[in-house]
Amino acid sequence: MTSRQHPTSSDDGSASRSSEAAGAPSAHDAVRLAVVIGALGVVFGDIGTSPIYTLQTVFNPSDPHPVPVSTANVYGVVSLVFWSVVIIVMVTYVLLAMRADNDGEGGIMALITLLRRLSAQRGRRATVILAALGIFGASLFFGDSMITPAISVLSAVEGLKVVEPSMEHLVVPITAVIIVVLFLVQRRGTAAVGQVFGPVMIAWFVAIGACGVAGIVDHPEILKALSPTYALGFLFGHFGIAFFALAAVVLAVTGAEALYADMGHFGRRPITRAWLILVFPACMLSYLGQGALILGDPADVSSPFFLLVPDWGRWPMIVLATAATVIASQAVITGAYSVASQAAQLGYLPRLRIAHTSESTMGQIYVPWINWTLLVSVLTLVFAFRTSAALAYAFGMAVTGTITITTLLFFYVARARWGTPLWLLGIGATVLLFVDLLFLAANLTKLAHGAWLPLLIGLTAFTVMTTWQRGREIVTKERAQREGALSEFIDELRSGKAPTRRVPGTAVFLNRGKQTAPLAMRANVEHNHVRHEHVVILSLETVPVPRVPADQRSVVDDLGYADDGIVHVTARFGYMETPDVPSALALLDPATTEGPLHLDEASYFLSKIELRRGKTPVMAPWRKRLFIATSYITADAAEAFGLPRDRTVIMGAHIEV
Repeated sequence: MTSRQHPTSSDDGSASRSSEAAGAPSAHDAVRLAVVIGALGVVFGDIGTSPIYTLQTVFNPSDPHPVPVSTANVYGVVSLVFWSVVIIVMVTYVLLAMRADNDGEGGIMALITLLRRLSAQRGRRATVILAALGIFGASLFFGDSMITPAISVLSAVEGLKVVEPSMEHLVVPITAVIIVVLFLVQRRGTAAVGQVFGPVMIAWFVAIGACGVAGIVDHPEILKALSPTYALGFLFGHFGIAFFALAAVVLAVTGAEALYADMGHFGRRPITRAWLILVFPACMLSYLGQGALILGDPADVSSPFFLLVPDWGRWPMIVLATAATVIASQAVITGAYSVASQAAQLGYLPRLRIAHTSESTMGQIYVPWINWTLLVSVLTLVFAFRTSAALAYAFGMAVTGTITITTLLFFYVARARWGTPLWLLGIGATVLLFVDLLFLAANLTKLAHGAWLPLLIGLTAFTVMTTWQRGREIVTKERAQREGALSEFIDELRSGKAPTRRVPGTAVFLNRGKQTAPLAMRANVEHNHVRHEHVVILSLETVPVPRVPADQRSVVDDLGYADDGIVHVTARFGYMETPDVPSALALLDPATTEGPLHLDEASYFLSKIELRRGKTPVMAPWRKRLFIATSYITADAAEAFGLPRDRTVIMGAHIEV
């Protein structure tokens, strides 16, 4: 028995992808520039607004471990900030981690995907442990996604207190309104948001760089802080002070993981160019200018960022800073969308409703459930903590945890995927992990002062994702046993071992593939002893192109018999398309489906699994409850696939976990 396949596609259309030589370079350059501007408007908000609060937090006198304001300490702190950004952002992320992508997608979930692909080649135990560590890192990133909008917008709006102290009571309400508006516009898409925010961020980086230059001109000796000797001298010469200062210095690299996670939105090259040409120089000039300001008057340590701005420019700077911190929030929001989407693809979260918002870039997505969850969480943090200083202690923990795990996973992938020499890996891993672990240890000292918050968020998200992954394995195994092999089921129908009566009409059964029989179809045969004259077993596939041409939409397999009226169809949709099952079936040639399909009267069958808690000790009782509760956020299949409600039959089955 052989299986004959009838592809409805013709060619790949590659011949149509030619363009005129005249004008192509300029058009290409314009597109590249637009992508870079879009990246500036989405990716760099978090790390680009760190100068607002980093040095202020380092020298905060109310810190449990304050750093005394002195000339030597200012040089040391500014030097630490500079070299921390170079080592963590420039080396770890821009030069190294962003080269480890999963079909263009970045972030810690991309590294986990690569680990799972490598598990067949290398020790499974090591990859499982590292993958679990990676899931915890991704969970910490969700904490970062909640804290960043709260602390960033609060820090900018707090500039009101500098120019008009009487407006202090308006800081929290204004922050809340800005955050609500930000989350409401997410549905318009990353590209639309980036086009609006890109010019704002260009103005922001030019402004903070110019203010930094003005400060440096007044005290040019601050440029000596660029030497690593000041950072090393401060760190090892005053370790008792410098170690605790690292918990605030790390604020300068917040947003590094967002650069990596947002790589799928814009690509590695546009992000790298924007970082090297504008973001990095502007931020470093701002830090140097603030350091120069503090050298001139230690009293300015209360708000060095805003005090560096001339009196006439402080109100405009507050407005610009507020806009920039909104964009800082955008960076981690889009990163959270990417992480959640990849987690769902890997089986760590249920199928979420995802809207693709760009025809040119597959990674630009909007995830409603994540969006509204983040909105509620961010508003809760704003009203609970009320100041950026109170949130600063919590911020670094999420950042350092994610960075350390990303570094560790990258070096494992570099060895397993590219065969990088061990001696080279040893040198790189020793240096980078030493820096990461030093920052992580410093932030652990802030546990009692707020660092517990991202750990709690991370542990909660980690528990949800690992519970869903374990529960999904149990359900998939049980479902596969109940469904049985599709080929054997077709043979039974053919031989008459499963006696059935053929009834007129067409039945479409949605299934995960053609390895197993649809539960709904099996139930029809075993309990009702009927099958339709024409049966279509349909599987849906999303391919990495915006839209699939009609002549390439479907592939038909007769499952070995050309006269039984049963076929398997794989319908392919582009990532920008909303799957429309009836429209896809209408394109099929009757010659390939063993006769015409009467789609106007066709019935559509979905197999729905209802989960129940069982007595089998496959998971702890509380994890069973969590798994079942998480299943309720799964996207509705009938709505997602465009099925007619009045002709859709949902046949349920109970599975105990």
